[in-house]
Amino acid sequence: MRIIITGGHHSSALPVIAKLKEKNPEVQIFWIGHKFSMKGDKNPTLEFREITSLGIPFFDLKAGKVYKTFDLGRLMKVPLGVIQSFYYINKTKPDVILSFGGYLAAPVVLAGWFLGVPSVTHEQTVVAGYANRFISHFVRKILISWKESAKYFPAKKVIYVGIPLRNEIFQIKSNSFVADNGFPTVYISAGKTGSHIINEIVKRSLESLLRFCNVIHQSGDHSFFNDYELIENEYKKVKPKVKGKLFLRKFVFEDEIGEALNRSNIVVARSGAHTIAEILALNKPCILIPIPWVSHNEQNENARMLKSYGLAEILDQNNLTPDALVNQVKNSLNNLSKYNLKDKSSLGFLEIKPAELIANEVINISKEKK
Repeated sequence: MRIIITGGHHSSALPVIAKLKEKNPEVQIFWIGHKFSMKGDKNPTLEFREITSLGIPFFDLKAGKVYKTFDLGRLMKVPLGVIQSFYYINKTKPDVILSFGGYLAAPVVLAGWFLGVPSVTHEQTVVAGYANRFISHFVRKILISWKESAKYFPAKKVIYVGIPLRNEIFQIKSNSFVADNGFPTVYISAGKTGSHIINEIVKRSLESLLRFCNVIHQSGDHSFFNDYELIENEYKKVKPKVKGKLFLRKFVFEDEIGEALNRSNIVVARSGAHTIAEILALNKPCILIPIPWVSHNEQNENARMLKSYGLAEILDQNNLTPDALVNQVKNSLNNLSKYNLKDKSSLGFLEIKPAELIANEVINISKEKK
């Protein structure tokens, strides 16, 4: 069995890849994605690093984004992405394409449809984006993470499977983030692309934060901004003045992610679908900073959902300042008892084994083709 996997949510794909290999050790998997996250970035994405570490061939796709863009160069990449997709599909000859949404997946699924290769897509978000709405016309099955998103797709194609999570988030396998100062610990994530805005605010508020808490900070690794090095240098300046400890990482990999999430008293992060699912699964108090420009305001919708469940505070990026971050972290730490999951039924996706359900659909469709 040969499978192409593509899309913008590789975190959801990793548990599915593990399940596919468990069910069929001879499976051949190929990945079509982004090697670099932004224009001018010379450092590989977390997606590229984690996928290639599994020995999976990685094909870099120069796809263009249509939503909210008037950049002629990016628009010209739309047909280029389709042409590349035809080439990669002809080269790998897959039995099925598994998409994890995002504009990157659209040309791959479209080219597969023209070439007679069946596709399955998985929707991670509550509010379906343009890419998956477009893809829905060309796929066999649409697998959804949240029951609320069923209304965006043709009913006969929809299957509720939940969102697959890494088993590593539930286990502490490392001892990397231990401090003996008695302070609470805050995990701050700038996301896999390394939000420069969040990193800059963390750098400017670092001394204030480390006066009352320890910070685990995941900065990303953008070659243009060099936020990791700047924050590291800032810590060297403030370290003699504070009792709190900074644990700085470009990325928190699977060997440490369980400790980072479970040892933290609160999490500060964006509000992408996978992030909120992990926070929800761990019943973890959080401060969410939604990306304001994503399609259909999905990150704000995700954040509001988690707030309604009783776990989240929301910081508007437009009002994000060092003082705002420090004050919200301090207030949340002082009121941890108020953050409790109100709706236990929201954890239903943990019981239905999403990774296995997705793997089964992919295997069944590949058998139908043969």
